[in-house]
Amino acid sequence: MQQSDKSQSVPSILSKVNILRGDKVLWVIITVLFILSTLVVYSSVAKMGYADMGTGTNAIFTKHLFVMALAIITLFGTYMMGAKLLYKASFWVYIFCLLLTVGVYFFGKQTNSVARWYDFFGVSVQPSELLKVATILFLARLLDEAQQTISKQRLIPSLNPRTWRTAKQKNIWLHGVVKILLPIVLSAAVIVKAHNSSAMLVFGIGVVMMFIARAKKLEIAKFVGIILLFFGVYTLAGGGRGDTASSRISSFFTSWTTTAEKTPVWQLSDAQRAMIAIHDGGVFGVGAGQSVMRAKITHPESDYIFSFFVEEYGIIMGMLLVILYTWIFARAVGIFRRSRWLFGGLLAIGMSLLVTVQAMLHFMVSTHLFFETGQNLPLISHGGTSMICTAAALGIILSISRQVNDRTLLPPEGIAAMSGTDE
Repeated sequence: MQQSDKSQSVPSILSKVNILRGDKVLWVIITVLFILSTLVVYSSVAKMGYADMGTGTNAIFTKHLFVMALAIITLFGTYMMGAKLLYKASFWVYIFCLLLTVGVYFFGKQTNSVARWYDFFGVSVQPSELLKVATILFLARLLDEAQQTISKQRLIPSLNPRTWRTAKQKNIWLHGVVKILLPIVLSAAVIVKAHNSSAMLVFGIGVVMMFIARAKKLEIAKFVGIILLFFGVYTLAGGGRGDTASSRISSFFTSWTTTAEKTPVWQLSDAQRAMIAIHDGGVFGVGAGQSVMRAKITHPESDYIFSFFVEEYGIIMGMLLVILYTWIFARAVGIFRRSRWLFGGLLAIGMSLLVTVQAMLHFMVSTHLFFETGQNLPLISHGGTSMICTAAALGIILSISRQVNDRTLLPPEGIAAMSGTDE
């Protein structure tokens, strides 16, 4: 008799629903996050309604519910896709999202002097969010294909261009630079003009995936060093949003070294108001819909949603929210360990990092442990493209977990299987 996996058994009605196969714990976590998004965004629409004259709070909340519906459809859509379909489509999905992101700088709608959005009949689409998911998808395929040689493959070519015509250097350029590093570099370079933090997020996840896929540690270190050096020079030269990043970093350190005890609340920064919200929330919070600072923070529905979530529901609920996002990554690690195909395992890890790391950045910004990044809280913050892309990422993780449980996550012919514990 086949033994049941106790780690997948959750006392829930989900175990009775055949369509919700895969990691039952993840299904519960995602459901909870969707419910919390409804509650928290509903509390924040009062400020949004006042700020957007002529638009009632009901209309804004209805729009959010519509986006949530699209996100749920997207989640089920990616959940039903198999790993082999994702594997085959990864290249074209990546190219499409890359071109879409490049095109936004020429044909997109500007926000803060930078084109970030496409406006399709009143619907805003942020292509950089799509590119983050597509990059992880394509990189998982490339790293899977490189498994035969990646542990010995050099990734960084010689700094002397005269040697590039040798067979050894050509091999490094083709199998190291083009087939592994190029997607990470291209994605980060395209995104960095409008989103420094998102570019670094994509870069960081790519590095972690390379490490997990057994790339040479020294080559990874060289790659990280070169990119950080280039990014530093690029920022100092005024590229990307260097001025914005510098002012945010400066403001972060200034707020820790100067007192604001007698400063009027309207002169405080959003980060300082967020700390007030967390302080006022205390252990159990002031109650749903009773937040005061939601009306003081510039974007309570996105950039600082965690702070007024704690104000309304308390620090205990805030810590539970942190645990939920950490749990997503923990479940993905379990899926990776049981995966018999590296592509599927890397995909689960990469998508979970995209959600969890972004959430941790949001938590640290809201608690003033990190300078402002503009990263919202995945699946909870108000936002169209971000919520849909997060749902797509979570749907992919659930798809991989479903195939792992069904023992159908097997690589195509010609690709070796992982020696995982598929039990």
